[in-house]
Amino acid sequence: MNLYRFEVTARNFVTIVVVAAESDEKAFDLVEIELEKYFLKKPDVVDISLYEKKRIRGNGAGFVLHEQETIIKS
Repeated sequence: MNLYRFEVTARNFVTIVVVAAESDEKAFDLVEIELEKYFLKKPDVVDISLYEKKRIRGNGAGFVLHEQETIIKS
């Protein structure tokens, strides 16, 4: 199992989504599901980028979300 950190760019905002999944394909599917659950109506997504991926071992895995760092330059 892997822990995935995605950066989602929508028309009006950029947000981070973190999911745990068995494969990259399932992780991307889960991002879309989580967006729809959080916003109740899926936002107009422009791009979903895989930002970071970590293998979950033993005691677990995690990410530090410091401020609003992004892979997209403003």
